[in-house]
Amino acid sequence: MDKLRQLIIATVASFIILFAGTLGYMFIEKWNFLDSIYMTVLTLGSVGYSEVHPLSSNGRVFTILLIISGMSLIMYLAGVMVQFVVEGEMRYLLGRRKLNKSISKLQNHYIVCGYGRIGRTLCNQIKEQNSEVVVVEKNEELIPLLEKDQTLYIHGDASNESTLLKAGIQNAKSLIAVLATDIDNVFLVLTARQLNPNIYIMARTGSDNVRNKLLAAGANRVESPYEVGAVSMALKLLSPSVSNFLDIALSRKQKAIQIEEVPVSPKSKILNVMLKDSGIRKNYNIILIAIKKKDGEMIFNPSFETFLEEGDTIIAMGGADNLKRFNEELNPK
Repeated sequence: MDKLRQLIIATVASFIILFAGTLGYMFIEKWNFLDSIYMTVLTLGSVGYSEVHPLSSNGRVFTILLIISGMSLIMYLAGVMVQFVVEGEMRYLLGRRKLNKSISKLQNHYIVCGYGRIGRTLCNQIKEQNSEVVVVEKNEELIPLLEKDQTLYIHGDASNESTLLKAGIQNAKSLIAVLATDIDNVFLVLTARQLNPNIYIMARTGSDNVRNKLLAAGANRVESPYEVGAVSMALKLLSPSVSNFLDIALSRKQKAIQIEEVPVSPKSKILNVMLKDSGIRKNYNIILIAIKKKDGEMIFNPSFETFLEEGDTIIAMGGADNLKRFNEELNPK
């Protein structure tokens, strides 16, 4: 039986016993309404005051029955309340244990610190890529939103080492610092870099003066949402067709055209093969926009004589299914 229903039943039963006790004293002892309800409350509450009026034999028997009924009701009500507290706590502990177990198994996941407007949007984008994400959030009021979004999370201070360790920072691929203030993000980047020297860290800043501090603290990339927003608005204003095309290609809402980056695995069959001999265009019907070399050099619109080497990252555009097959070709299991 639902615990809320049990609580409602117990509350209704309390009023019924109170009403029945009042009527009983009015009928048996011929007391007025005020004396009767007063005696009923004294009896059910086990206060121990003397009777309002001397009781007859029938009145004493009725009082005994009323006391037994009241005690039984109180014990039942106390049991329901204890169940509410214990089961609610157990449900939370079991749910938290399940979350921690899921997080501990993650590899190459993303850690987003802060679940404000920017953090939530980032998480949605990451999950659309079928990548795992863990949120670290200090504000308890945002926990219901995280649970509603079905997002793995750790409730705690992101700049605390133990919190980041619980989020699996040692096995994470990237950490995104989007806390409320620049100072918090600087401390977070410092702590994260110490715990995992190899993790890729992206940080948010609201001031150009803090950009260098975040880079010095260990951030690989620093972004200002104001600058990004301004550039996006300018692009939509000055080159609306280009902006619409990029929105479609990057939003992943259209399967007909998407842009992906695909790393070249050492197991790939077209490793150290010229593009003209790779059959990429013929077999996958995709366009190679650029190749990022291992040393960071970016080759735009690569020529047909370009070799694909281990460590390269290909930026390609095409249909979702074709890009998926191409990824499987370059990264065979």
